[in-house]
Parts: sequence; structure tokens; C-alpha cells
Amino acid sequence: MTADGTTQFAFDEARSADLVVAAMTGAKNERLRQVMESVIRHLHAVVKEVEPTEEEWMTAIKFLTETGHMCTEWRQEFILFSDTFGVSMLVDAINNRKPSGATETTVLGPFHVASSPLKKMGDTINLEDKGEPLIVSGTVVDENGKAIEGAMLDVWQANSEGFYDVQQKDIQPDMNLRGRFVTGADGRYWFRSSKPLFYPIPHDGPVGALLRNLGRHPYRPAHIHFIVSAPGYQPIVTHLFDKNDPYLASDVVFGVKDSLVSEINQHDDPGRAAEIGLQNPFWSLQHEFKLVREK
Repeated sequence: MTADGTTQFAFDEARSADLVVAAMTGAKNERLRQVMESVIRHLHAVVKEVEPTEEEWMTAIKFLTETGHMCTEWRQEFILFSDTFGVSMLVDAINNRKPSGATETTVLGPFHVASSPLKKMGDTINLEDKGEPLIVSGTVVDENGKAIEGAMLDVWQANSEGFYDVQQKDIQPDMNLRGRFVTGADGRYWFRSSKPLFYPIPHDGPVGALLRNLGRHPYRPAHIHFIVSAPGYQPIVTHLFDKNDPYLASDVVFGVKDSLVSEINQHDDPGRAAEIGLQNPFWSLQHEFKLVREK
């Protein structure tokens, strides 16, 4: 009993969060207790602010239940939920703060595959020969602009119809539009691919329904994924985006950063196309990746 005769843990609307927080004093993990206290206080504050009806609160619980039911080996609906409300990008930004000028990071996405094929510089990653031909090239350098030898670029992208190979197991070749490349002493990289196009995230589940109810579209702007790493340097997970994509300003997962927007230029040059093994006309994208040394 307290001094005023009330029971210490009897529920009270005004101090609802305090009651739950007080019940965790025996937590064995201090970080867990700290995180859950913040979650509880913010959640109770939201409920007090919006004052949901019991029916509305049950709708929220059903949404989370349906989100869990949609999760499979290749479909993580909770990641979609996190992505589409900017939380994934916020967590990424907090954990990957870089000095000015270093290549910025963005979200990994759900379609990365470990140990994609190791290829020779200049090889193509487009195994189905669809889409508009593209050459991607540039350098990997350190903070002072010095070329990094032995840098690994792990690359993957969607095809010209907006699907990754793992989404079309019986349609696309395995490991289509994926590859790993290692730079030489000059730090340069180049490979052949197809021009990326915008595509929708999976929107046939509860996250898609929520987006529609909020008047939002499900599209990501055209991009190519990269993981760039080198011994002694902090690895980065990032994208390169097409400057002229119609969804650049409204990426459904908020993954665009100004420094990652690139020009993709078209060329009508039969001689150059034949030299690099592409059909004419073709597109080109150039970008310099700047890595930061490990602390």
C-alpha cells in the first residue's frame, strides 16, 4: 500500500506507463530494459493522444497478425513495414554515419544473395539478354582519393520487368543480374548489365493495403545495389539511382540520398558498343565509391 492507501500496482490511467516500467526492475538485461521502457512510454503516449476505440485497437492487432502470416523465406512483411515508414533508413543512418565526402549507405533490401558469382572485370551480369544494354564503371578510392586495390563490389539488381531472380525461380536464370568484382591496382571497376527500371515492392499483403489506404504508391525508383568492401576499410551497403526516374522524389522506402543519384546517359556509338560487347545504342553509368578506413 502507498501512503494514500492505494495499491502500488493498481492500474491508473494517468500513470499507466509508470506502472509497466516499474514492473521491469528485475530485468536481467539492462539494454533490453532501457529499450522497452522507451517503447512503453511512447506507445502509451500515442494511445493517450489518439484515444483509439476498442475496435480500432483490435484492427491494429489484426494488422500485425496478418503481417506475420505473410512472412516466408523470401517475403519479410515486417521489413516492408519498417521500410515503408522510414524506420529502416533511420536505423541505417544512425549506424552508418560517415565523414563528409564518403559514400553514403542505404537499405540492404530483401533480395541480396550471399556468394554470388565471382566475375572478371568487364563481364556481364545480364544472363537473359533482356533490357537496354548498360555499362557501369568507376573507381573505388579512399578518403584521400587514392585507388584501393582488392576492393570487392557485390552487385545485384532487378531485371527489365522489375523482378529479381529469386522472385522468378522458374523464369529467370539463377544468379541473373548478380556478380562480384575485385578491383586491380588502379581501383577501377566495370561490368555490363541492363538499364535498371522502377518497380513496386510486394504490395499484395497488409503493408500494401495500408499504403493504399494512406494514398501512397508502392514504387521504388530505378537503382542498382552495391556492397563495397576492402581489407582495412568500413564496408558500405548502398544503391545508385537513376537521376531521371519518375519515382526518385517519392521512393516508397525513403532510400534515396542526393549523393547516390547518378546520370545514366545514352550513347549511339556502334564502334564503342562493339568494343565493350554491347548492342548499340547503349547506356552508361559512372560512379566513384569512397571508403573510410576502419576505426
